Amino acid sequence: MRPEKRNTKGLRILSAGLAIGFWELGARVIHNRLLLVGPIQTLTRLWSLLGQRTTWQAIAFTFSRIGLGFFLAFVLALILASLAAAFPWAQVLLGPYVLAIQSVPVASFIVIALLWLSGKRLSTFISFLMVLPVLYSNALQGLKNADPQLKEMAKVFRIPLLRQIPGIYLPALAPSLRSGCRVALGMCFKSGVAAEVIAVTSHSIGGMLYDAKVYLEISDLFAWTLIIVILSLCFEKAFLWLLDRVFFLVQGSL
Repeated sequence: MRPEKRNTKGLRILSAGLAIGFWELGARVIHNRLLLVGPIQTLTRLWSLLGQRTTWQAIAFTFSRIGLGFFLAFVLALILASLAAAFPWAQVLLGPYVLAIQSVPVASFIVIALLWLSGKRLSTFISFLMVLPVLYSNALQGLKNADPQLKEMAKVFRIPLLRQIPGIYLPALAPSLRSGCRVALGMCFKSGVAAEVIAVTSHSIGGMLYDAKVYLEISDLFAWTLIIVILSLCFEKAFLWLLDRVFFLVQGSL
């Protein structure tokens, strides 16, 4: 392992340790479990929740719907970015819609969408809507960064588009799309769970958070929040690994 990587890993561990230390200190100073519980109480309650069937049902419910919203946004973003990169008029037409989605608060979309959709479908729609502009913008930027000399050479030698994609566009697309996915994966869980909380969706993580707030179960509130963080990080790592693998396999097939 390189010294730089060892130093970075050490700093991350130190940062996490300091955060947990400040958290525990804050809980001891406040000394009121209705306002703040410490990491030990949170982990104890988390362990208890993981032994309950309803916890895993809520995790499966939320993950499946938010994951579906992200995958739909990912596919549509690639399609729209490809059209916008190939046809400038398409980028102009899509511009106002992308700007509108980025500008309007997520709470407004949730309230409006509640008029059209049931609570069970709301998290999929909101997570899809919130990450679509991020994925689209990053994918479009990546496609525009493709080497113009390589594109001109492909045009001169009449190289088929299916061969241009892995040789010209994919190397330019990969870094931007990966960066966009890192941002979008966190956003989709935040917005999706927020939609579940506002809609009071039963058998979901958001519904569990709402119940914890109503019944002043602060340890439950922190434990479910920790579950969201862990779930989001695991999904991010798994998806980015899969994305890197796909890029590697496609480029290696040249």
